[in-house]
Amino acid sequence: MTDRSIVHESTLTCPACGHAASVTMRNDACQWFYECLGCGEILRPLPGDCCVFCSYGTAPCPPVQAGEGCGSRTGRN
Repeated sequence: MTDRSIVHESTLTCPACGHAASVTMRNDACQWFYECLGCGEILRPLPGDCCVFCSYGTAPCPPVQAGEGCGSRTGRN
């Protein structure tokens, strides 16, 4: 997959309140936490996912899109 085909915007939907927000994803790191702008819930990845985008987003994180797989970046919790 080329970098041009990687989606950098994902809409995160809170499982607690249903609030949806468009968020720009980083290319070089996964995001493990996200505070819902609707209810303040702290979103964390579901078991087996590397980040909140893979769990709650409309597009998985750039490392997964690039075929590197979940958790392939350093700094994982």
